[in-house]
Amino acid sequence: MKVLNIVGARPQFIKAFPISRILRSEHDEILLHTGQHYDEEMTDIFFDELGIPEPEVNLGVGSLSHGDQTARIMSGIESVVEETSPDVVLVYGDTNSTLAGAIVAAKMDPMLAHVESGMRSFNRDMPEEINRVLTDHAADILFTASESAVELLEAEGISEGVLQTGDVMYDTLLWAKERSESKSEILHELGVSLNEYYLATVHRPRNTDDRSRLNSILEAFEQVSGPIVFPAHPRTVERLDAFGLTERARHATILIDPVGYLDIVRLLDGAISVITDSGGLQKEAYFLETPCITLREDTEWIETVETGWNLLTGANPDQIVSGLTREPPKSAPKPVYGDGKAAESIVRALESRVN
Repeated sequence: MKVLNIVGARPQFIKAFPISRILRSEHDEILLHTGQHYDEEMTDIFFDELGIPEPEVNLGVGSLSHGDQTARIMSGIESVVEETSPDVVLVYGDTNSTLAGAIVAAKMDPMLAHVESGMRSFNRDMPEEINRVLTDHAADILFTASESAVELLEAEGISEGVLQTGDVMYDTLLWAKERSESKSEILHELGVSLNEYYLATVHRPRNTDDRSRLNSILEAFEQVSGPIVFPAHPRTVERLDAFGLTERARHATILIDPVGYLDIVRLLDGAISVITDSGGLQKEAYFLETPCITLREDTEWIETVETGWNLLTGANPDQIVSGLTREPPKSAPKPVYGDGKAAESIVRALESRVN
């Protein structure tokens, strides 16, 4: 079986890792990195820590408008499909790389398989939501992380080719948690102790490109009792500078450069709570039993909210601060995202469809 495995952003490296390990040992995998996340240093750190081999193809598209970026990725993927004739094109999540791979596969011969199908925030203002919906409706095989995702696909008339496998990010997290405890020195380097700090990440355009929202988030940070470790995405740093908010962020937080995967897992595992607008961190916090405050008005990971481990606050300072002082749930998170063996289930399902 030949699989064209498409990644383009750091969360997709994490999702692809457990599947790639199996494909590399048993099948013919072509790893294609679109370059949608173009920070070479951070990409190299993630690839090195996860042991992902150098991609056979790197399109290097970089940061462009949605249309230009998607079009250039499509053109690159189309050429690779023509040259290599894969049986399956495998895409992840909800980025422009995902949609580009989906469109190319849907118009050519390979089967299209979508990992993390059926996730919905019901916010069509988010480009990611458009990418999810269109990819699901083009896919031949749809791998879901939860039962609710299956139900949401059924509500849209999609039932053929849907398989509930659990979440591949849980596979990776189980692997990384153990290693981070022995290999990560981030807590020592920052001078923070377990369960005595908060972790924050802010990177979505709705929060970073709106000065009022970004200012409100910093206002909340200023009211928090205890250090806040804030690994800032490059575009977040750019917006802080452009809005004249950098010094305010430095006073309110421990503002640091982005960190590798093992370091972020260690920080997340040791934090009192996480404050984030990241979809991936919402789930990883859930897996690690770290309470989460989500700086959005909606989330595709509804189970994390329903079980009380995640609270949606938007950019409202009062709600953020109030959420951080609430009591954590008394019961452990329910295993709604599988048992940590999603990658194995996905590869076996692909084998059955190809052979």
